[in-house]
Amino acid sequence: MDADGTLDEAYDRLHRTGPEFEGWLSNHGPMAVEAMVRHGHARRVHRWLDRYMDRLDELPRGLSPVTGDDWRAALGDPGRLGDWLAFFARELGERPWRDVLETWWPRLLPGIAAGATHGVIRTGHAVHALLDQEDAPRTAELGHALGYWAARWQPVPLTVPSGTSGPAAALAGVPRVPDQSAGINHRLGQLSGLSGWSPALAALRPAGDAGQARELLAEVTTAAALHYLPNAHGSPVMLVHAATAPMAVLRTLPALPRALWVDSLHAAWAASAAVTAAYTPAEPARDDALPAAPESAQEVFELAARHGDAHVIKLADTCLDVHARTGRPETLAAVVRAAALVEELSV
Repeated sequence: MDADGTLDEAYDRLHRTGPEFEGWLSNHGPMAVEAMVRHGHARRVHRWLDRYMDRLDELPRGLSPVTGDDWRAALGDPGRLGDWLAFFARELGERPWRDVLETWWPRLLPGIAAGATHGVIRTGHAVHALLDQEDAPRTAELGHALGYWAARWQPVPLTVPSGTSGPAAALAGVPRVPDQSAGINHRLGQLSGLSGWSPALAALRPAGDAGQARELLAEVTTAAALHYLPNAHGSPVMLVHAATAPMAVLRTLPALPRALWVDSLHAAWAASAAVTAAYTPAEPARDDALPAAPESAQEVFELAARHGDAHVIKLADTCLDVHARTGRPETLAAVVRAAALVEELSV
């Protein structure tokens, strides 16, 4: 995937910067470059970073070391971001990365909304890269991802699936939050009092074992990608995460014990449903307002890479996987729509 070392070079550049900038915005650089390299666009990476890195902040400084005894007190404290980054650098320097992931995945998973789900998404990209090739820059990237997730740890109200619906029907039944006038924390804060939220989560059919959990998680990702196409005008950037978050979890499963797969499905389903509830518009777009699908998946990622927006690139990365699995042309059209709508936002 990275015969010329471009991804490791990109990680080395990015690890001089923090996981956030301008106070709370997520650093999308590591996620976007991993996707570009994997899809054959390594030649674009350094030019893309030259433009992107101007906005990034330096690595945050620590306040007090996180330890194995007091980590719970630091969980979800963004002021301890520098401490968490240092903690995971130490952990990964002393133990194999799979062992660290196995220990921390169940601790972090309940807070899957961290950084508008970017904590788990960045972790998924890091694990995807490590499964392809293990080396120091990729291991360091996992530490940055886990540290960011821990510092921004944020739960969503979760109900264990117990119904009969497939992911598409269950996602269609998720109610919208009543006030969509502010940011994601305000929107997610409405979920616990939202009528229909718990029944909507429960409506998904349960997974009887790890294999079923993986299949359901793949279907959740597909349902969210298909939901994006007619609903992207609600928020073309934020609605992306309804699909990219469960995809990140799906890609992490091969590195985890199968005993963790069912809980991973539950958390990913809750995260996807939460973003759907927060950013789905009152009415979907009419079919005649939607773009046609391009002829090839390669054309779609070429479009995303030329466009250059990190969210468009990440959505393309997810939708290409979904298209390869399902053949659904709407997933490719979703990327075209994302590119157009994000372009409108920047004008």
